[in-house]
Amino acid sequence: MLAKQVTVFIENREGRLCEVLEILKENDINVVGASIADTSDFGLFRMIVNEPQKACDALKAGGIMSKLTDIISVVVPHKAGSLEKVLKVINEAGINIEYMYGMSSQNSDAAIAIKTEDLEATQALLEKHKLTE
Repeated sequence: MLAKQVTVFIENREGRLCEVLEILKENDINVVGASIADTSDFGLFRMIVNEPQKACDALKAGGIMSKLTDIISVVVPHKAGSLEKVLKVINEAGINIEYMYGMSSQNSDAAIAIKTEDLEATQALLEKHKLTE
């Protein structure tokens, strides 16, 4: 399933991540998945939230730069080989995975967020192989 990811560019300094999360809390925005990639000076805080546009608007109002990015959300059974099965389909089609991370799901299965170089082709492949819900 295609979903929107909120990416926040933040300084790599103490307390900055809490500032972002406080803005989201004050606007009743729930984070269901997150990933942080950092360098010595800045970080990329990627999140799946319940209201992506509202999150970006609230962050902007708080002076924090963010953007929306399309990703694919895939539910993966808690069973050995399930993630490999999804990634193998994508790999065999020659589609590059740019990044991925885990997120919460509403059932006992896991969920992952995947960003590929071709989201439409990836989504079609996963549907063809019955790897989506």
